[in-house]
Amino acid sequence: MKPDPRDDLATLAARIEALAALVRRLADENATLRQAQSQLAGERALLLSKNEQARSRVEAMIQRLKSMEPNP
Repeated sequence: MKPDPRDDLATLAARIEALAALVRRLADENATLRQAQSQLAGERALLLSKNEQARSRVEAMIQRLKSMEPNP
């Protein structure tokens, strides 16, 4: 008995639907990951800025302390 072409077509349609669902899921996951990456990049930039500000304040304090030292 030969396989019914309608069975092949139904199998193909089911596989296409499964692939379409997978593509949708991956697209959603990709969008979520891009959003998280963007948020992390913003947080990183903020932390780098705060680090630079702290470094500048420490350097300024060191300079003030050096200027307070007695000169021999």
